[in-house]
Amino acid sequence: MRSFWSDPYLWIHLAGIAALPLSLLICLLGFAAGDPILPPWLEIGLVAIAGIAPIAWMQSQKPFCIFSLLFVALRPERLSELQRKLLALFLVRRSPIGIGLVALVLVLILRWIYAIAPVAEAITPISSHGLGLIVAAIGFLASNLFVQVPFSVFLVMASSDADVMQLEPIPVDQVAKRFLVFGIPVNQIVPPLDVPKST
Repeated sequence: MRSFWSDPYLWIHLAGIAALPLSLLICLLGFAAGDPILPPWLEIGLVAIAGIAPIAWMQSQKPFCIFSLLFVALRPERLSELQRKLLALFLVRRSPIGIGLVALVLVLILRWIYAIAPVAEAITPISSHGLGLIVAAIGFLASNLFVQVPFSVFLVMASSDADVMQLEPIPVDQVAKRFLVFGIPVNQIVPPLDVPKST
């Protein structure tokens, strides 16, 4: 086990992919509302662009800072040197090709959801198709977030201790400039994991 795996924020955001089925269900209920008002390819395209573009831009230009949870975020000055090294590794490991492949897989899933949407017509609580497309776009935006962030965490966790140790930590004053820090700044959110040292 790599030593930096003891940071709980890595595991919390890696587990975020578990929310994917719920966000895809939201897409299904949105597509199922009312009768289509645009050609299918256009409806799928609009929802896909609305869901993919913001998250893909964020992850490629200003990645999400994982040292946050819900609506709170660790103050940059409270990040340890190791945590700032991990942030540096996120910049090193970010992959535009990987981001694009993840987005492509999600688009294929979105097309499938659109095709089966009529089966949920009787259970969707959404009254109109126009509103449904907005709901589907929000659901697909969340889907991209719940896959792209765990994907970037996975790339970091697949690195070795040597990969982390050789990097210079991100300076405290650069954290907010180079990463999307979302939430009210706090001094602590979750305590570090205590991992027994091997003998």
